[in-house]
Amino acid sequence: MSRLSPTSKAGVVLLSLLGAGVLLASGSRTWVTGTVNDAVLGASRISGTGTQVASGVIALALAAAAAGIASTTSGPVVRRLTLALLALAAAGEAFFTARVLLDPSGVLGSVAAASTGRTGRVETHAVPTVWPWIALVAVALLVTAAAGGWVGARRWQGLGARYETPGADATGPRGQRVGSDWDRLDAGEDPTDPTVRDDRSHS
Repeated sequence: MSRLSPTSKAGVVLLSLLGAGVLLASGSRTWVTGTVNDAVLGASRISGTGTQVASGVIALALAAAAAGIASTTSGPVVRRLTLALLALAAAGEAFFTARVLLDPSGVLGSVAAASTGRTGRVETHAVPTVWPWIALVAVALLVTAAAGGWVGARRWQGLGARYETPGADATGPRGQRVGSDWDRLDAGEDPTDPTVRDDRSHS
């Protein structure tokens, strides 16, 4: 049960991949529908997909998925950075989604103008479909993954011994446990500096 908690590695990966997957799927779905009465387009119905009305949804979803996975396979410092990136990706997705929900006519008007080769907006009357709301749920999953990872990260183990360099020390001369070379790099130390090793051996 604890393995799938939001603060566990498995939980963070599952939530981030699920949220990102839903956002990726939503990109090709219709987010907004409406009508337009324009000299070029005439009186017609028009719709906009997720990628048309929220252009950053795909890129941010991919970034969120990558950050969620990377946070569980890196050391303490990089782990915090990737979790922060995951949170930023979620914030970006929230911005794009909220923009569509708050101004569906505006975002669809831009799509209508672009379809005629014009800049700016064409006056439209539009309403959002269910997909922006589904995207908002996916954003909540990403936020939960980032928050859960931030809380539980200090209890996570690193990549494991199989990823450490052959010369990494596991114990000191008196049997005490010392950090691996990966841990020292994360801490900002130079593992190749003999003075660092000497200081550790006499501590």
